[in-house]
Amino acid sequence: MRPSRCLLLPLLATAPAASASTDAATLGLVDHPLGWIALALFALAYALVIAEERIHIAKSKPVMLAAGLMWGLLAWWSIQSGQGVELVHEAFKAMFLEYSEVFFFLVVAMTYVTAIGERGVFDALRDQLLKRHLNYRQLFWITGLLAFMISPVLDNLTTALVMSAVILAVGAGNRKFVVLAFINLVVAANAGGAWSAFGDITTLMVWQANKVEFTEFFVIFLPSLVNWLVPAAIMHFAVPKERPPASPQRSQVKIGGLGICVCFALTIAITVSGRQWLQMPAAWGMLTGLALLNFVAARIERREMRWALANGVQDHSRYSIFKIIANAEWDTLLFFYGVFACVGALATLGHLELASQALYGGLGYTWANSIIGVLSAVFDNIPIMFAVLKMNPPMDHGQWLLITLTAGVGGSLLSIGSAAGVALMGASRGLYTFMAHLRWSLVIALGYIASILTHLWLNAAHFTG
Repeated sequence: MRPSRCLLLPLLATAPAASASTDAATLGLVDHPLGWIALALFALAYALVIAEERIHIAKSKPVMLAAGLMWGLLAWWSIQSGQGVELVHEAFKAMFLEYSEVFFFLVVAMTYVTAIGERGVFDALRDQLLKRHLNYRQLFWITGLLAFMISPVLDNLTTALVMSAVILAVGAGNRKFVVLAFINLVVAANAGGAWSAFGDITTLMVWQANKVEFTEFFVIFLPSLVNWLVPAAIMHFAVPKERPPASPQRSQVKIGGLGICVCFALTIAITVSGRQWLQMPAAWGMLTGLALLNFVAARIERREMRWALANGVQDHSRYSIFKIIANAEWDTLLFFYGVFACVGALATLGHLELASQALYGGLGYTWANSIIGVLSAVFDNIPIMFAVLKMNPPMDHGQWLLITLTAGVGGSLLSIGSAAGVALMGASRGLYTFMAHLRWSLVIALGYIASILTHLWLNAAHFTG
């Protein structure tokens, strides 16, 4: 089949109106005052999330409060009206079960990443780059490539934070390099996270919802690569040609660092195998891996205690994996609960069913999924993807891969569109800002469009419409 015709097949699939359906019954209260109150609560909560840096209120607080009020109002209405009591209860239980699976998955993943960082593995990686005396353009490409290849395992947020330390270490004093390298880092981390079930919360949700199998995410590897390479190739010419000064700093991996890395790889293998062949939730594999990590931690503790006794160290603190768990990003974890609960309440009221009919029925799948990716740059991809999964439009495999791609990489269009971008604005010490990223948004948009076209062209066989 000619490439041009392969490209037209999924585009033609957008012509018929799509009848979307939700995966649960709704109360049909879209035009009821309760429906408008719930929308207002969600809008207000999300406005406070966006203004987190200005008002200094953790992002989890407004969405959790909004979620509590929305579900409380739903329960009150169901009792007063004598309708839908069981529906509201079952809807909340279903939402909470979905969140619980994501929660435990993330707790274990964050614990592993924190443990690896505490053992000095990431610092050693940074020093390996520093001692090679690379110029700024070489570092621009190497940090971007590392972000693209590491984020499928560590997730895009963690990868961005790890690589930002490298960029700040080698680019101190060169504002232009730091800004361009951070923009490149955000794009690369988000693009890398889009082609792996472990790379982003959105891909994890799609995987757990049985919309895409683990190995099928690899189908969008090349579109994701294009999404990063197009803007990176254009930004390359703006990166300074100079070479950063050498740094004498050297870090060493602590006892058990490599063992934790091996245990993490084994945990991923158990999780994928359990999901693919045993049909067990991903949280089962991750929690099994957490048990293995506890055994590794016990060995590290014994070795460190022996070293402390041999060297006469009296105030040696005991190594404990539970201390590391306590240092997880709890604000982020609770924020996800608030998002899941708010979107679940809107779905129960009937808002998502209405939005699905307007969006997918009016525009067709390809255009709708492409626009949703752009919206994720403003509203964050997590509530966007959870809303799509709640809408549950009857899309074919190619379209589910498309929405996975667009929701994953669309957040790169703005610095506030992804967790990686928001985190780097805080880590850059005022160098990487919203406006600095916005100046390159058009270039990033070229990569976004190119990635969609690449998917439609290369993966036309996955479209059955």
